[in-house]
Amino acid sequence: MNPTGAQMIFGLHPVIEAVEAGREINKVLLRKGLEGESYKRLLTLLYRHDIPVQMVPGEKLDRVTRKNHQGVIAYLSPVEYAQLEQLIPMLFENGVNPFIVACDSITDTRNVGAIARSAVCAGAHALLIPVKGTAMISADTVKTSAGALHHLAVCRTGHLKSALLYLKNSGLKLIAATEKASAIYHRTDLTGPAVLLLGAEDTGISPAYLSLADVVVKIPLQGKIESLNVSAAAAILMFEMVRQNTAAI
Repeated sequence: MNPTGAQMIFGLHPVIEAVEAGREINKVLLRKGLEGESYKRLLTLLYRHDIPVQMVPGEKLDRVTRKNHQGVIAYLSPVEYAQLEQLIPMLFENGVNPFIVACDSITDTRNVGAIARSAVCAGAHALLIPVKGTAMISADTVKTSAGALHHLAVCRTGHLKSALLYLKNSGLKLIAATEKASAIYHRTDLTGPAVLLLGAEDTGISPAYLSLADVVVKIPLQGKIESLNVSAAAAILMFEMVRQNTAAI
């Protein structure tokens, strides 16, 4: 049915009205083969607002709800999304060094929630997530974060590479974490305005994003396990950034 615990709305016109009213929507499921003017209007709105769309068989929609969905189901977000282009200038204007945590292809909602929790504890200003390839922010994510997602700006982007380039051009140091790096995290300068980029445990950070990094570091490991859980690695790196920045004051 609805394993994420997300609130849903369904039906062509209710979803159109929700989008036009500015409701925060994680994604929309559309039945394959839908036609008509209302459908075209909805599709235009979804693309205009950069809302993820998934075309699915009618049977999948029927498994989600038994109500008259008219081939359209929208999952509402439990958090409001912030605009990165508004957040960064505001932080600089307030005399604050921006600290952003970016996720690439982290599909486990519990890991995203745990990363958000550590981010709040470390004083990060925002979590940056792509609309595709990374777990959406659901009620389960908020629960795993222990409510931290209600105290952290969440910025969603349809183009992670463009967002990272914007942050770099704004003066933030792009720090990437990968076990393939040669530099040790606590022996590397991680001070100043920064964005910490984290990748999936199985595939790591996408090469296209890794190539943008100003600093690439690793956490040295002992024993037979080759990698840390991404949320554990995130916490270690975030608090090393806090330690260095505090020592630099």
